[in-house]
Amino acid sequence: MNWFSQIGSILRREIGIIRKRPLYILGSGVPMLVSTVFFLTFLGEGMPQDLRIGIVDLDQTSTSRNFRQQLDATQLGQALPFESVAQARREMETGRISAFVVIPERFNEDIQANRCPKMGVYVNTMNPVIGGALAYKDILTMVNLTNGAVQREVLRAKGVNEREIMGRIQPVVVDAHTIGNGPTNYGYYLNNMILTGILAMCIVLVIAYSLASELKYGTSRHLLESADGSVVTAVVGKMVPYTVLFALLGVGIQLILFGWLHYPLKGSIGWMILAMLALVLAYEGIAIFIVSLVPTLRLSVCIGALYSVLGFSFAGFTLPISSLPAGLQGLSVLFPLRFYYQIFVREVIYGTGFAGWWPYLTALLAYLILPFLTAKRLENAYRYQNYPRN
Repeated sequence: MNWFSQIGSILRREIGIIRKRPLYILGSGVPMLVSTVFFLTFLGEGMPQDLRIGIVDLDQTSTSRNFRQQLDATQLGQALPFESVAQARREMETGRISAFVVIPERFNEDIQANRCPKMGVYVNTMNPVIGGALAYKDILTMVNLTNGAVQREVLRAKGVNEREIMGRIQPVVVDAHTIGNGPTNYGYYLNNMILTGILAMCIVLVIAYSLASELKYGTSRHLLESADGSVVTAVVGKMVPYTVLFALLGVGIQLILFGWLHYPLKGSIGWMILAMLALVLAYEGIAIFIVSLVPTLRLSVCIGALYSVLGFSFAGFTLPISSLPAGLQGLSVLFPLRFYYQIFVREVIYGTGFAGWWPYLTALLAYLILPFLTAKRLENAYRYQNYPRN
């Protein structure tokens, strides 16, 4: 039997196993479907809208009422009036509002007399973090705008012309350019990497379970016989259906994001598909490596789960690697998601093309060396079955 016939035999065997055990589909297609629907729905508007912000108006003048109306008119904020600080605090502690503002008594009077009234702002930055941060940003913006409006009226009353007024209120104008994400849509960068990270987790867990289950159910010797005693042939044959499955899932995610939803893509979707295929192969190599080191179903799956979760932290898309402690920065090279993120930045945001990120693609493919380093250990485990099955 030639090599391709052996691969075909093992492939048919693996497809039969997948049909008998729905766990493989439940551990790959279903999580990706649920995650895609959830995150695309959750971040469908780009960022949270109408955050509840409490207003405790102790002044009850036209100036304080105008501030509340302006805050309520913003895209992020939804102003809710409260009669007392205690009532607003209870609502924030229960999570019903993200922040509240206390407008002090004689607020308008102090403004007119240039006595600099103090406006109290209370923000919940623990639960949820994003909601509290955005609410604080919205309040701060409105406070600055209100301050500018007050100064403008005072200067107008003094007879200052409009051009000089604007020069005093805003002497320096900031011209901001948000590269690659003009509307500052959270989904543009979070969905791309979170869904890819979840896919990577599914790859490691499913592959680890598939390889280690041969030991658990005592079928590894039969697998080796089908491969004429070659563990490399056996593993390659088993990986074919999963490679096709995860490649289709990964490419499907990219087509949804960049095609259907028109996420920003300055480069080529073809290059991103190539990067996705390399990522799938890299995580398959890591899963094989884990099972070879720990040829036990329970331990290999647990280690794979822990490893996959850490990949989110060391990818660098939420916290820059340079901001990590020096002793942890080097660990980022252990996670393929880090190199995929580098390709994502260069191709999607800057559109550098293959020349700009080929070293990171090479790094992804380098993970395929790992299974060969421990192939003999996996072969011995499959042949002798001298490891615990639980």
